[in-house]
Parts: sequence; structure tokens; C-alpha cells
Amino acid sequence: MKKSLIKKMACAVLATACFSSPILHAAPQSENIDVTPDNKGTTPEELAAIYVLSEVCPSYGMANDDYQAGYAKLVKEYLPEESNPVDALNQRSKQKSFKKYLVEARQDAKKAGDAQNKDICKEITTIK
Repeated sequence: MKKSLIKKMACAVLATACFSSPILHAAPQSENIDVTPDNKGTTPEELAAIYVLSEVCPSYGMANDDYQAGYAKLVKEYLPEESNPVDALNQRSKQKSFKKYLVEARQDAKKAGDAQNKDICKEITTIK
């Protein structure tokens, strides 16, 4: 359940662009948004939102072992076919074609504000 909450919060807060993707739908802030990857795979917007967490969370003191382990599990859920999903996501973040998604996700993280971002980062530390 916590994993699902993390995924929902991360993509809802950090990737507004995801709302237009075929596996997501826009909803009022008080409703849950299901961002579980479907059979079509994970969208670049979702991956960008997750990657931006790796940039944002250390600024809140979330670079500890619990955060790293939770982040690794979160990335693995979105890139299950990768033997080292965190490295694969890091490599993807350097690709020119991925940059536009990162720009959007970073803008969304700024709009979300410190309180929401910090809450998401704290939740990642609880993923087991």
C-alpha cells in the first residue's frame, strides 16, 4: 500500500504532464490517481518524475540508506526488466530525447513546494 501511495504522490506532484498520458487521468487534488504501470509500459513522464526525486530528496537530508533502498525499489517497479534499474534511469536522464520530460518534472517539483516534496521523500524511506 505504501508503494502505491508513493507512486501516486510522486507522479501526481512531480509530473503534471503525466495526466495527459494514456494510462492516467486528471482528477481533483483530493482524489487518488492510479499511476501503476499498465501493460503498455512506463511512460517517460513517470520516469522523469521518479528521477527528479533523486535530485530533490537529498536536499531534504534523504540520502540515507533507507531512502536509497526505497528509491531503488520504486525504480525497480517501473523498470522491472532492467538488471540495475537505478543506473538505467540515470543513463536515460542523460539522453537528449529525455531532457524535455526532465524539464517538465523539475518545474512540477518546484510548483509542488517543499512541504509536498519532503513528504514524498519521507515516504520513500518507508518502502520495504
